[in-house]
Amino acid sequence: MTHKHNNPFKKHMDEEIKLDEMNSETENSSKPEETSDEKNDNNTDELSKLQEKYDTLNNQYLRLAADFDNYRKRQAQERESLLKYGAENALKKMIEVLDNFERGEKALENVEDCEKCKESFNLVHKQVWDTLSKLGLEIIEAEGQTFDPNFHEAVMQTPTSEHPEHTIINELQKGYKMGDKVLRPSLVNVATAE
Repeated sequence: MTHKHNNPFKKHMDEEIKLDEMNSETENSSKPEETSDEKNDNNTDELSKLQEKYDTLNNQYLRLAADFDNYRKRQAQERESLLKYGAENALKKMIEVLDNFERGEKALENVEDCEKCKESFNLVHKQVWDTLSKLGLEIIEAEGQTFDPNFHEAVMQTPTSEHPEHTIINELQKGYKMGDKVLRPSLVNVATAE
């Protein structure tokens, strides 16, 4: 049979150990609260920094979007202006040609010499061509050239042995281009094999 001793010293020690454990638990429980507050402060700081970055980026985005919108509007105005004033310059140059036609018409009212009429006509025709060529108009070369569907439109084909196949024999209507853009293809007669 085991005998229980009531040792007062042991009892006292047990109580002290229990008190120490309770104190350490209390200390440990208070420490996480402090770190929790510190974490909250850190989170708040981090959150405010992120909010600042977001606000900065958002403002930059809004400014960029506004700048792009303004750029797009400016481009549309410039394009409209270019079309409007580009045609205006062409018309101004053609008005001079129109004036010469009217002067020629008045001058030829009492002229019976056909040669003078021909000279006047050629002079005005040359002025029209010079004005249009300054604006960028070019004649598409056709006769004697190899047929190119990008620049020529074949309206006739003539079997012949005098010209190589696919050669343009004659031009029925002149074609014109402006730079690389074809304004009107040349209407042509193309040689084919017999």
